[in-house]
Amino acid sequence: MLNTINIMIDGIETKVAKGTTILEAARDLDIHIPSLCYLKGVNHSSSCRVCVVEVGPRLIASCTLKAEEGMKIQTNTKKVREARKTSVELLLSDHDRECLSCSRSGGCELQTVSNDLNIRTVTYVGEKSNQEKDYTSPSIYRDASKCILCGRCVGACGTMQTVGAINFAKRGFDTVISTAFGRPLEESTCVNCGQCIMACPVGALTEHENINDVWNALENTSKYVVVQTAPAVRVALGEEFGLPVGTRVTGKMVAALRKLGFDKVFDTNFGADLTIMEEGTELISRLNSGQNLPLMTSCCPGWVKFMEHNFPDRLDNLSTCKSPHEMEGAMVKSYFAKKMGIDPKNIIVVSIMPCTAKKFEGAREELSNESMQDVDWVLTTRELAAMIKEAGIDFVNLKGEAFDSPIGEGSGAAVIFGATGGVAEAALRTVFEITSGKDLETIEYTAVRGMDGIKENVIELPNGQKIRTAVVHGLGNARKLMEAMERGEKTYEFIEVMACVGGCITGGGQPIVDARTSERIDIKAERAKAIYTEDEAQTVRKSHKNPYIKALYDEFLGTPNSHLAHELLHTHYVKRSKF
Repeated sequence: MLNTINIMIDGIETKVAKGTTILEAARDLDIHIPSLCYLKGVNHSSSCRVCVVEVGPRLIASCTLKAEEGMKIQTNTKKVREARKTSVELLLSDHDRECLSCSRSGGCELQTVSNDLNIRTVTYVGEKSNQEKDYTSPSIYRDASKCILCGRCVGACGTMQTVGAINFAKRGFDTVISTAFGRPLEESTCVNCGQCIMACPVGALTEHENINDVWNALENTSKYVVVQTAPAVRVALGEEFGLPVGTRVTGKMVAALRKLGFDKVFDTNFGADLTIMEEGTELISRLNSGQNLPLMTSCCPGWVKFMEHNFPDRLDNLSTCKSPHEMEGAMVKSYFAKKMGIDPKNIIVVSIMPCTAKKFEGAREELSNESMQDVDWVLTTRELAAMIKEAGIDFVNLKGEAFDSPIGEGSGAAVIFGATGGVAEAALRTVFEITSGKDLETIEYTAVRGMDGIKENVIELPNGQKIRTAVVHGLGNARKLMEAMERGEKTYEFIEVMACVGGCITGGGQPIVDARTSERIDIKAERAKAIYTEDEAQTVRKSHKNPYIKALYDEFLGTPNSHLAHELLHTHYVKRSKF
């Protein structure tokens, strides 16, 4: 066949497609070649030299070496092993090797490669680079002393997300990963999505940890501490305890949170249902007026900040709705506080999120009321797992428990917020029924599901009105869509955007999956499958049918988009520098 090539790897003859790299071909044969800088779809730079193979007399990096007809490759000769060891030892010679106190200990790819190559001493001793730590961002902590200059973070930020907040700077031994002009990360165009953390093979990038802040809140007997959990957390948390990818651990998670000492355990799905009520009504209003279309979702803080930096003239298109956990925080400190007779100043709201950008969002001045932030602390899925382990809780063997009421229950529509297309589908379930005044039997809009980067569909409402819809995930895809709109090539009425590829299920705060595992298991697909299964298991699957949402409007808010709803549940945005 013209499109295939015959090669031999370690004496095994095989056919591969043209353009296949030797690393890919070897892995298809279950031949393990170690690598560090390579991350499929993100970075292919051959900078670390750990994946070298022997081709004739030469040693060549297999991650960028394309197969050629008749090529004979050896992956495990003495020459290859010694070259790999040398490369790793050179990396270790300028690496902060405080492994026991590193957040990535046990899950560090450099640690794994070092162990696999049987490196017990570091032969090369020389000058150490003096790198500063950057704590300025409320979302992401940078420790350059652990950086191995693999470039995976640069690929994630620049190539995949097209944010370009970080890149290589300087030369030779002085090379660093830096923001523009070496400014603190907080002052850069970083959108806090955390995909750099997910790409980093070591502990050079982590979330800005708030575990001790939450422990202190739980220890303060004068505070009433409420916790809420996002839908994507329940389909990933189990991975931190050795459970298979995509295992649903909702009940165990609730039980663990109670054991940690939280006074109430609420489901952010309630806030998601509330978002649909407000955003769905906002969409109908904009469709009727023809103003500020398309309506663009505002649930994702990474996407919102991306807009503020890159498309500030389009901010009026963003929904004014706060994100679900911010709405829920606002309701805890108003509606719930009033029902319980608690001074809202004595309530601490903690959000468990799959997202590092939520930390930045939680601190935004625009997301507060009467000098109180809607949400006080945000923890990632990883941070929650760390707290559970620190408390000595046997998570795997916990018996499941239910969320607290009155604002702890959400619908199936809210659950699917965690996957790309979920917000659009949840909104359509409600908008369809509001505009028709009838219950609809078919509620699963599969056209907005799936992992295509940009999904387009035309939805016809029962009144005959058509909504041109786009569902986008990954900021690189979002930029393509926005630029097509700027050129007048695309027109829509409704757009859903999630900053992370796959949506919240692969957010920057989720369990980190090493490069090799992510090649074998489709993490996005497994977690998304669990999200939709959770939806199907719910008795109530439409936001406007949630009895607790109905009670909230009857007892407190009045109607969606009311004056009080706008005061507590809506916000505005800020134009930011592009540089």
